[in-house]
Amino acid sequence: MVQTTLEQGVPLSEVTFCVVDLETTGGSPTDARITEIGAVAYRGGERLGVFQTLVNPGVPIPPFITHLTGIDDLTVAGAPPLPAVLPSFVEFARGAVFVAHNARFDFAFLNVALERSGYDPLPPPPVCTARLARRVVWPEVPNVRLPTLAEYFRTAVRPTHRALADAEACAEVLHGLLELGGRLGIRTLGDLHLAVAARGRPHFGKIRL
Repeated sequence: MVQTTLEQGVPLSEVTFCVVDLETTGGSPTDARITEIGAVAYRGGERLGVFQTLVNPGVPIPPFITHLTGIDDLTVAGAPPLPAVLPSFVEFARGAVFVAHNARFDFAFLNVALERSGYDPLPPPPVCTARLARRVVWPEVPNVRLPTLAEYFRTAVRPTHRALADAEACAEVLHGLLELGGRLGIRTLGDLHLAVAARGRPHFGKIRL
């Protein structure tokens, strides 16, 4: 589904990213269900397209989730079930590198959903903007929560606990992080994966001005 053939040396300006955010009924990918998918296709600072859909989870939405997201049982009553949504999402994300904020959460939920519907799981590793922010802008920011980073980068769209708005904010944050990361030598897909996996601020040799 996502890009598996890109060489690690490909410049980041040539990489297509699929920035994803999910809303769910809870925190466990095995017990909870997806209620909304938002995604932005992004390459070289340009937004290529968006994907958004509500999903009928087939289970009641807990009140605390409704309080957080505004999504309740009535909101999703007429929405398609996840198996009906996945084919179009898979096509949208095809050929792209998976990105999310706190990516392990969204990555795990999508992999469970894909496997339940007979699709191959997403290939690791995902790109996590929270982890990347820890390497690039911390401690200039007090934390690496998405709202904090959106304010830091003055994103046009601010996160609202709705999938598309959060994905759009995350895409803008990614753009800002990649621009700053270039000064640290994060210039290729391989550099990016190393930065996300590393502890502390990354060092990729001499900074090119």
